[in-house]
Amino acid sequence: MPFIGCNCAVCLSSDKRDKRLRTAIHIQDEQSSVVIDTGPDFRYQMLRAGVKRIDALVFTHGHKDHVAGLDDIRAFNYWQDEAIDIYASAETAEVIRREFPYVFNGINYPGIPVLTIKDMNGKPFQVRSLSFTPIKVRHYKMEVFGYRIGDFTYITDANFIDEQEIEKIKGSKILVLNALRHEPHISHFTLSEAIALAQIIGAETTYFTHISHQLGLHETVSAQLPSGMQLAFDGLQLQL
Repeated sequence: MPFIGCNCAVCLSSDKRDKRLRTAIHIQDEQSSVVIDTGPDFRYQMLRAGVKRIDALVFTHGHKDHVAGLDDIRAFNYWQDEAIDIYASAETAEVIRREFPYVFNGINYPGIPVLTIKDMNGKPFQVRSLSFTPIKVRHYKMEVFGYRIGDFTYITDANFIDEQEIEKIKGSKILVLNALRHEPHISHFTLSEAIALAQIIGAETTYFTHISHQLGLHETVSAQLPSGMQLAFDGLQLQL
């Protein structure tokens, strides 16, 4: 059987910034450790980043590329010897229960993930020392949540944000915003759309994430971005 692969410039690039796994972030301070989204690459991402503890998982929405790796939280359950809280909308919680029924059916099979779902209902919530303000965005017809944590705002899988929600983002020092590709897409901002929105929001620095190989090479695209805007890349670390 012949090997089927991608031979586009991005996939063949030797620049490590062009090696793009599914979008997720780890937020940490001296007291708290939180991960937003557990995509299919969750286990590898946690090992690569050397994450030793997770106090809570926060979800943007229930699409497979944002929840599929949830089962691998069980290692943190084992080492921490405690249940881990999940913060999600009611719709996303329903998806998680459906995708991982053995976690929530009450049988408590030995070694399964131990999770407590908390419906954040679009309202601000606290995880230890970290305060989260949900930001409602649209992913075509689907409601997705971004989050503002202090001076940092994280938005993924969006192609529309209304003015009321934009006001919640303004004043952020760092904005992370999705920009899938150059060509129009039914449910994601293009790069030009993301740039225009970032200029309205006016963060000191904006990083574009959830980028596909169709966007092009990191080095090439980065050279074309306005001042104060950058492409995010796997392993990027930011400090506030």
